[in-house]
Amino acid sequence: MAAPGIAVVVPAFNEEQRLPATLGEIVEYFAGREESAEIIVVDDGSLDGTGKVIDEWSSRHSQVRSIRFPVNRGKGAAVRAGVLASTAPRVLFTDADGATPIEELARLWAALDGGADIAIGSRAKRGRDVTVTAKWHRRFIGRVFHRLVETLAVTGFADTQCGFKLFTEAAAHELFSIQQVDGFGFDVEILLAAKTRGYRVEEVPVNWIHQPGSKISLVTTAARMALDLVRIRGRSGRGATTREPANRGEPAPK
Repeated sequence: MAAPGIAVVVPAFNEEQRLPATLGEIVEYFAGREESAEIIVVDDGSLDGTGKVIDEWSSRHSQVRSIRFPVNRGKGAAVRAGVLASTAPRVLFTDADGATPIEELARLWAALDGGADIAIGSRAKRGRDVTVTAKWHRRFIGRVFHRLVETLAVTGFADTQCGFKLFTEAAAHELFSIQQVDGFGFDVEILLAAKTRGYRVEEVPVNWIHQPGSKISLVTTAARMALDLVRIRGRSGRGATTREPANRGEPAPK
């Protein structure tokens, strides 16, 4: 198989039901395309049949491989492990629910072709032929969290939390090697570090459709994300975004 042109990292926690369709769409998208893909699925300590789903897909498709956590560590930890295990010149991470169709990669790809180091999908920016369908509680959490992000951490982004982001290999490996937040707030930590280090980040409108089975809790998730922001601000005040990469001791991919 030719060297992959892109790595697609998919964090998955208890995604037995939604993961098969998402993997099917990703594999089909890259079938016959000029750029091949390595697809890295990170099982974040799932308690359902997610591991079996991954095994079935990797046995049939050589480009699909897995990383397994024995216990749930959080989306940030899962994405970090997948990114640091990747070997391709561009790295995308995308949610297991497939809320942002893989076809939206073309919009982010064009931004990197135009000189950006990082292209982030955005549900808040308006764009041509772009539709966002979200439940009220997701919109509410998004608005509250956005206010907190701009107050405590980083400004200049309309949507830091869309789970669809593309990086050059150099940017991905540098930024995720210093990332410490294991929960949902890791996106903010990465973007703050990117701005601090002078990376060019472009926010790109993408299509996004709410998928049933969300793990987002109106109270619990919002509280944890707020705590993440406080920690990020504290570390950034101590210069943590510019220190040398730490050894995270992530498990090896299978």
